[in-house]
Amino acid sequence: MTVVPITSPDLDAAEVSWFSALCSDDYRFLGVPDGALRSSWAHCSQIVTRAEALGFRNILCPSSYQVGQDTLSFVAGCAPITERINLLAAVRCGEMQPIMLARTIATLDHMLEGRLTINIISSDFPGQKEDSSFRYQRSREVVEILKQAWTRDEINFAGEVYHFEHLTTAPAKPYQTGGPLLYFGGYSPDALELCGEHCDVYLMWPEPREMLAERMRAVNEVAARRGRTLDYGLRVHVIVRDTEAEAREYADHLVSKLDDEYGRMIRDRALDSTSLGVSHQARARELADTFGFVEPGLWTGIGRARSGCGAALVGSTDQVLSKIEDYRRMGMRAFIFSGYPHLDEAEHFAARVLPELKTCSLPHAYGRVPATTPATPLGTGDRI
Repeated sequence: MTVVPITSPDLDAAEVSWFSALCSDDYRFLGVPDGALRSSWAHCSQIVTRAEALGFRNILCPSSYQVGQDTLSFVAGCAPITERINLLAAVRCGEMQPIMLARTIATLDHMLEGRLTINIISSDFPGQKEDSSFRYQRSREVVEILKQAWTRDEINFAGEVYHFEHLTTAPAKPYQTGGPLLYFGGYSPDALELCGEHCDVYLMWPEPREMLAERMRAVNEVAARRGRTLDYGLRVHVIVRDTEAEAREYADHLVSKLDDEYGRMIRDRALDSTSLGVSHQARARELADTFGFVEPGLWTGIGRARSGCGAALVGSTDQVLSKIEDYRRMGMRAFIFSGYPHLDEAEHFAARVLPELKTCSLPHAYGRVPATTPATPLGTGDRI
């Protein structure tokens, strides 16, 4: 029995994803910059193509102003070098005018032939600080406009931030029926309202099991008021080895050169460094034992030098598989894993854990991806 009702209760697979380090987030020793692991096109695109070859079904392409690459440009570059893997593009709502964003996403969706998924984010823009309620209102309006663009013939929208009348949606028609799936993570009441009303997959950062269950109950309460259900996912790092001792030894090795003051600087430079979700990751570190474990198999040492997702599954193959299966029983259908260095840890995970998991593409499981090119102006439809 899942913690709450979910959209895909009968799905016997999970979307198992990896992470491409677009935002200066790849290390051999956590917090020690390594020029060979810089956020270049060469390195980050190699993570994508290797993840595809290893059998991962999606890959998160994050967004941040810190040293790295523009997310949507990167995703466009990945279209001709990939064939099977989905791309989860993080979109900071409001950075681009919503109509042009709708067209950009539709273009990418056609380039990827339905392999695009979207991670909706609402953090501050570089150089700006705005009230949380305004940021989520702006995001809500962007999402509502995107949905009109993808599902209607005309956009008519009157909000607090945006206003459009009688605007044709022909240039913004996506490849997928109804548009790409919307993934979302956020902890505040405004965030839960937006997710419960509009999004498809609620993503959580790693916390003790009961805290994750509380997150699921909170967002489900909002979705249920709207007559909706959601699917749930977990964004978490992973260190898996043949034995628990080997995995814990590598975790210690990873942070062996970390200067905590430098780690704090890394955390503070992120645009979401003061968010409620980040504070919960900090709280998990405070509750952890002497070795950084907040519960068996969940190590918080990653968060010493990382804002956002700040904990890792650490253990043997069987231990990591048991954690994943427990999360699946709770109702999680999407997992976004990563590890340092990202190429090496993808290999460890793919060799030990991935063969034991039944995986899927959620857009395909949802029936969003048509069997043939759709009759849209960017597909086989009439030019307008």
